[in-house]
Amino acid sequence: MKKSVLLILLLIVLAAAWIGWATRTKPVTVTVDGVARGTVEKTVANTRAGTVKACRRAKLSPSAGGQIASLPVHEGDAVERGQLLLELWNKDLTAQLALTRQEAASARATARARCIEAEQAQREAQRQNKLLARKLVAEEQVDQAVSSARSADAACEAARATAAVSEARIGVTEATLEKTRLIAPFDGVVAEINGELNEYVTPSPIGIATPPAVDLIDNRCFYLTAPIDEVDVAEIRVGQDARVTLDAFGERRFEGRVRRIADYVLDVEKQARTVDVEVEFVNADDIAQLLAGYSADVEIILDVRNDTLRVPTEAVVDGNRVYLFNPADNTIEQREIEVGTANWDHTEIVNGLAEGELVVTSVEREGLADGVSAKREAAAGP
Repeated sequence: MKKSVLLILLLIVLAAAWIGWATRTKPVTVTVDGVARGTVEKTVANTRAGTVKACRRAKLSPSAGGQIASLPVHEGDAVERGQLLLELWNKDLTAQLALTRQEAASARATARARCIEAEQAQREAQRQNKLLARKLVAEEQVDQAVSSARSADAACEAARATAAVSEARIGVTEATLEKTRLIAPFDGVVAEINGELNEYVTPSPIGIATPPAVDLIDNRCFYLTAPIDEVDVAEIRVGQDARVTLDAFGERRFEGRVRRIADYVLDVEKQARTVDVEVEFVNADDIAQLLAGYSADVEIILDVRNDTLRVPTEAVVDGNRVYLFNPADNTIEQREIEVGTANWDHTEIVNGLAEGELVVTSVEREGLADGVSAKREAAAGP
């Protein structure tokens, strides 16, 4: 009988011990990182992909319609300012210009002849006046000489005016001829040509955009334009440093500088309100590798804190507290802190932590609280 009672008591003790072991509080597995000194930057980034643009880009078309008679350039050609890019058939205008120049030359010659005659008439009038003073000629004869001189002067002025009109006609014809020629307004590269020899081109009707005949890009200067959320623009200033990443170059970063902030907010349906910010590239060697139209992202650096205490941003809870891991007794301590500059990676610690302390970065783990037991998660990899 006694043996049965002892056996029952033993079973009860073992069951109680098993229940206590099974229901004990298990330590929370956490990942930790150390409080260390380093650099913390405050940055803002674009909300949608930005675009690399050429500082100068001209989509050119003749101001008159006609048939393409000359196309001396090809896509990808480097051209200089003033170089002919495209010319329409203009033999009629060329002939008209030659005729106008000949007419102007004839008018100039006629004007010279009339003015020579006027000079001769003036000298004759002067001689008649001298003879009249000596009473060698009649007064009527002198009046006729003076009238002839004045008439010759008027004919000279009229001939000069006619010559000026002919010169003006040359300018009009040259301007009309200029409409048939497409001239490069700056040094650049021909990006695109819409048209072939003997095809007809027409100017764009008002309000209707048509493809340009020649798309010319200045590839010596590029900048980036990117949309920034209206909330973040207030802290951006012209001249602030920036980092640019382009999909075409992977993780490579290009140095930039803010050169312009738009004067208005873009309000596009179904999109956040943004402000376009332009960033210029700092290094000339970088510009040589760019192409207009590249998609890009930008980080504008608002503030920099060097050699300051910092922790991973994911360790900060509600902006003012962290969980510390104490390796001596494997417990968690919640502590309030004062933070400064922050970004997605790191947050500056102004007060509340010391260098070398361990903060919990897995703050979303269930059961994490002040005073609980914890164990560090094993590091991945070898």
